[in-house]
Parts: sequence; structure tokens; C-alpha cells
Amino acid sequence: MSVDTLFDFLGSIIPAMEGSGLLLVIAILIPCLLLFLVVAVNAIVMVYAERKVAAFMQDRVGPMGQGVGLHAGKWGLLQTVADALKLLTKEDIIPKNADKLLFILAPFMIFIGAFVTIVAVPFGENVIVADFNIGIFYILAMGSLGVIGIILAGWSSNNKWSLYGGMRSAAQIISYEIPAGLSIIIIIMLTGTLSMQGIIQYQAGGMFNWIIFANPFSFIAFFIYFISVVAETNRTPFDIPEAESELVGGFHTEYSGMRWSFFFLSEYANMLVVCAVAAAGFLGGWHSPIPGYFDSNGWGVFWMMSKIVFLIFVMMWFRWTFPRLRVDQLMNICWKVFLPISLINIFGVGIWTLVFG
Repeated sequence: MSVDTLFDFLGSIIPAMEGSGLLLVIAILIPCLLLFLVVAVNAIVMVYAERKVAAFMQDRVGPMGQGVGLHAGKWGLLQTVADALKLLTKEDIIPKNADKLLFILAPFMIFIGAFVTIVAVPFGENVIVADFNIGIFYILAMGSLGVIGIILAGWSSNNKWSLYGGMRSAAQIISYEIPAGLSIIIIIMLTGTLSMQGIIQYQAGGMFNWIIFANPFSFIAFFIYFISVVAETNRTPFDIPEAESELVGGFHTEYSGMRWSFFFLSEYANMLVVCAVAAAGFLGGWHSPIPGYFDSNGWGVFWMMSKIVFLIFVMMWFRWTFPRLRVDQLMNICWKVFLPISLINIFGVGIWTLVFG
């Protein structure tokens, strides 16, 4: 349900306020509150899932409720909730020599950058807050806001490890945005639209109409996009900005309590967004892989979420499979491998479209 639809609906049930500015504010605030709830629940579920995935890969049981009295509940389901409560009640420490204003502002800037991108993500045919006609461009633009917050967090902490982490993260994110953006250009070339819903509609008719299978170049574009967004979200094996063995905790070394949890929320919100863009842009979005079957609105949400969850699982799989790269290796892959291949890909898609239509 979009803001426009909600605004019209509220106007129909409250005729006295129809068309008023206050009603518009209410129509905007309701989806925002729901989105914040989505971000919070997403983080809780994904942290639990990551712990269980890690435990499975390492032949452990992960979070479990044991014995009598206070514990993490059946299968450890309450472990992440307990961690969230711990962070909420923890002391908020600001270093004596930190730039206080920027130190406080940085985590909120990072969170806002992740939060506002979800507005344009379609989770179903009619499940989207705002269907912009430049939706995919909006997501790329708003997603870049987080870089500013990371630099502010690193610099304002007045800590060399934080500053190193912030500078590394800025260089990494800005570098990998280029091959990711070039891969998205291929989606725009094939669909002829920037609208997220328009891109998904183009892929109707079964899995062989999905962009990932459109031609060999689009498959390579998906691979480059996915690896690039793993790097953009600072996930292993690209977690160099937070390398514990080198930088203590990277750009959030000096943060604690609720401010630290905003970095955490942002990371998982970013994972959700980049995987949603991959699902919508390359994997048919909310369309069923079988043409004509399981294509209702309810099934659409199921297919979209299934694709997102699968891609997030692959990100988690990477974390417990590959060792961390060095800084020089990270940059070499971006500038010497992904960037040239992305440019060749765009040329290849153009030729393929001219020849084969």
C-alpha cells in the first residue's frame, strides 16, 4: 500500500479531514512507523538466523534455552531480544576528546540512509510505500548517504583506529558503487524504465523471462552486482573497515549502547535493501518462477521474500567460508577486474539487443 493509496483511504473514512495537510502527515507517518518496525524485526530475525547458520557450519548448536529459570527460550529464540534489551539499557559513553555533535549525529545519518531506501522497495505487487518512477535511482542515491555517516563516525571519535576504519569504508563503498551501478544500468537498458515495479513487470511470464537469464551478459552483471553489494555492506570477506585483528572495531570502536545498535540495524537494513534490489532487478521480483501458477498478491509477497532470504543466506554463507581480503586485493578486484568487465558488459548487452532483439 503506497502513501497515495493510504491518503485516499483515510480521506474516505474521515471525510472532515479529506485533502488536509494533517491527513497527509498521518498518511506518511504510518508507513514510516511500520518501516521502522520492519527494520527492527528484520535485524532481530537476521541476527538469530546468522547465529544459527554460523553454528550449523561450525558444527555447534548456537543459541539455545537450557535448564530452569531465565534463559533464551526454546531454541534460543529470545537470545536476540535479550541482546536488544541489553543494548537499550547499556551506558552511553562519549569519549572526552570526541567531537560531541558529530559523534552523536553519525549513527543516525547511517541509519537514515538505510531506512529511507526501504521506502522504494517493492515487497509485492501492491506492497510498496512509494512507487517512484525513478525508484532504482532513488535507492542508489539514498544508499550513498551512509558513507557520510561512516566518515563522521570515524573522524569524530578522535581515535586512530576509528579514523582508519572510516577512511577504509569510504574508499571501499565509493569504489564498489561503480561496478554495482554499471550492473544496474544493464537492467535499465533491457527494461527501459527506472521504476522498480516497472522492472519487475518486465520479467512476468516465468523464470526464463527473468533478466538474469536474458543473455550471458546479464548473468555476469548479476554476479558482479551481488559481489559488489557484499563489499558495500562491509560483509565478510570484505569487512576490512571493521577488521578486529587490525582496527579493534573500525569506525564504531568508541560507540556503545543504543548508538552502537544503530550501526547494527543499518548493516542488516542495507543487506535487506541490496538483496531486494537484486531480487527485483534480476530474479523476477514478486513473480512466480512458474508462469500462470502461484501468481496472486499473497504468493507475490512470498516469492519476493523467498528470493531476498536466499540471497541474505548466501551473504551469511560467505562470512563463514572465505577469509578476509587485504586492502590491496580488495581494490584490485574492484578497479582491475569488476570495472572493466562491467563496461564490457554494457557494450555486450547493447550489441546483443541489436542483434537478437
